[in-house]
Amino acid sequence: MALTKERKQVLIGEHKRAANDSGSPEVQIAILTTRVGDLTEHLRTHTKDYASRRGLLMMVSRRRRLLDYLKKIAPQRYLDVIRRLDIRK
Repeated sequence: MALTKERKQVLIGEHKRAANDSGSPEVQIAILTTRVGDLTEHLRTHTKDYASRRGLLMMVSRRRRLLDYLKKIAPQRYLDVIRRLDIRK
């Protein structure tokens, strides 16, 4: 369920914008998308886990704010991110 260090490094490598990039909005959105997917699978089997559901809603909200920020500063990067990660708008 937790995102491993190796998987996180792979995500950073796929979505980074520069050699030392680990905190750009694209990377943060990719990491949150992976965590949201994992937690969604968990909640499909554990329907009454309300604490995890709250965490999921907070992650989705954080991802939405990052997407809104990216759309405001760089619309083309925003479109690329939602296309690559297959995020519904």
